[in-house]
Amino acid sequence: MKLYIIGTGPGEASQLTEKALEALSRSELIVGYQVYIDLIKPLIGEKETFTTPMRKEVERCKYAVEAAAAGRTVAVVSSGDAGVYGMAGLVFEILEAVGYNHIQVEVIPGITAATSAAAVLGAPLTHDFAVISLSDLLTPWEDIEKRLRLAAQAGFAICIYNPSSKKRGDYLKKACEIIMKEASGDTPCGYVRNIGRQGQTGKILTLRELAKEQVDMFTTVIVGNRNTRVMGNKLVTARGYKDVE
Repeated sequence: MKLYIIGTGPGEASQLTEKALEALSRSELIVGYQVYIDLIKPLIGEKETFTTPMRKEVERCKYAVEAAAAGRTVAVVSSGDAGVYGMAGLVFEILEAVGYNHIQVEVIPGITAATSAAAVLGAPLTHDFAVISLSDLLTPWEDIEKRLRLAAQAGFAICIYNPSSKKRGDYLKKACEIIMKEASGDTPCGYVRNIGRQGQTGKILTLRELAKEQVDMFTTVIVGNRNTRVMGNKLVTARGYKDVE
């Protein structure tokens, strides 16, 4: 019995690791959010799948654990990296709760939204940075606000996940306003929508301009720091190397 927890990267097949592809090929059952299953459908063919909608992650992972306990080889997939806002932690919590210590579990990493967005924009995360999700489904907004403020105070570049949704249409604006209390409104920023998927778009702009943008859940935002500059058409955070010129 084997349970793989796989990060599938930003979306396109070329950005899955060889190890992830091997694990998918070995698995009898693929479990995941429908959107992510659809993205890897060309790779898994007619393999059996089990999907649940958003906010049904516990049901999804319990199904995978029970199937693995019954002797099947199962893969739980997450976009990006399964250990970064993905299903890896939840699967381990469920395994501990039900006492299925006999299941062999392997976590297979994937390219994160943070690093893939950074690659599209240039090199904005080459020094210390923080990753913060604006989703308040599992984290109180007060905690998110504090993390944004302290990260900005510390001078981190900030990568923002889940910047907006239908119910959270003004959250990115609120986040930018919090950061602007600690950083200049002229701070270079950028965002990428549909990373590694059809319709990928990116934009570089200032923090002040970012506060006015309308984005969605498929967008990853990067807010630079005092060492971030626009070089040509790329967003770059300098590490401070001497004698560059």
